[in-house]
Amino acid sequence: MDSYLIQVNGHGDHAPMLDVHLKNTGNIISPGKVKGRKPRWAVRASEMSKKTFNPVRAIVDSMKVEPNPKKAMISLSLGDPTVFGNLPTNDEVTRAVKEVLDSGQYNGYAPSVGYQSCREAVAAYYNCPEAPLKAQDVILTSGCSQAIELALAVLANPGQNILVPRPGFSLYKTLALSMGIEVKLYNLLPEKAWEIDLEHLESLVDEKTACLIVNNPSNPCGSVFSKSHLQEILAVASRQCVPILADEIYGDMVFADCKYEPIATLSTNVPILSCGGLAKRWLVPGWRMGWILIHDRRDIFGNEIRDGLLRLSQRILGPCTIVQGALERILHRTPPEFYHNTLSILKSNADLCYAALSAIPGLQPVRPAGAMYLMVEIEMEHFPEFENDVEFTERLISEQSVFCLPATCFEYPNFFRVVITVPEEMILEACSRIQEFCEMHYQGAEGAQDLECDK
Repeated sequence: MDSYLIQVNGHGDHAPMLDVHLKNTGNIISPGKVKGRKPRWAVRASEMSKKTFNPVRAIVDSMKVEPNPKKAMISLSLGDPTVFGNLPTNDEVTRAVKEVLDSGQYNGYAPSVGYQSCREAVAAYYNCPEAPLKAQDVILTSGCSQAIELALAVLANPGQNILVPRPGFSLYKTLALSMGIEVKLYNLLPEKAWEIDLEHLESLVDEKTACLIVNNPSNPCGSVFSKSHLQEILAVASRQCVPILADEIYGDMVFADCKYEPIATLSTNVPILSCGGLAKRWLVPGWRMGWILIHDRRDIFGNEIRDGLLRLSQRILGPCTIVQGALERILHRTPPEFYHNTLSILKSNADLCYAALSAIPGLQPVRPAGAMYLMVEIEMEHFPEFENDVEFTERLISEQSVFCLPATCFEYPNFFRVVITVPEEMILEACSRIQEFCEMHYQGAEGAQDLECDK
């Protein structure tokens, strides 16, 4: 018969300690002594954490500059439409959440992929004859960022590669590298309103390519692809048998003279995981409600990808249940004029910003067609005292207290990004200060040459 001895040792001010020995047929096993292991502290960060790198944070955190104390700071850097309070969400949206909260019916766990009724609501909202959807085609996630993470994780293995736009949202690279997935950057063309360089894109595909990321409308470019260009992108994906991860968080956020085409409505044979959410169109990024829409008309993904997404979703047990409970009302009760008013403000700001910056020597803005951003080329040859876009934007902060993100954050040097969600008066003041800054530092062809000779 086994016998167990538990001895409590305590001396003076020291807390009692359990000294446990397991006695079995004369053999004593001491948990404190494991063969082959010398006890020592060796706590190290995981390889995944070491591979996780956010270029925006790395660049911004290294910009050790103080704004001009004589001028109030104007930040045009953060892609959060709620910062200044000029773009509140609609009353119907907040009312829907209040009703759910008061009901007390959504305080527990939901299925990791979301409540069935909420998945049905999203499917019904996006369903169309060209790209039919049912509840089983919808995975609810904690924001669009998690939707992208799950889509990447289910499509790609360590050692494979993904195709990512340049310039592009930095999170794609951050997530991929942390998973051991290689990133190949395909070029967008500013002279063609940021269309994809299709020849360059196709040249990057190899046997290890797991997926193509298409971001439309674009962060950071504010561009919107035409139907014909999307069809050209799909032709490449079809030819190369590469699935698409479509980041469509800015879907339908396009200006009046433009039309948004969900990429899945244009193809029956390319399998697509479309990622979206409430954050931008409904102006509630902090509510963390996103989704993946599975478009697989030819059953190329089959059950394997769907089952994989289900298993991956179980890692954090789904998004906020309160917002899930309000989802159907948010999608179907938000009045059309809310979307229209938001886009009118963004379009007006975009036009003001584009016109003002176009008039500044040394800058070449690219006119946006949607989303919340505008990209501006810096003709660096006319600003020879600055090495690059990071130095340019640092000095813009220190001299004019205007903060724009250097496009090195998006793998695209010598541009900067402007966020156009700020109030109109701030856009005008910021542009005025940028003009003053550029006039102070601009060098014509001769002046720039003389400065180079002096170095």
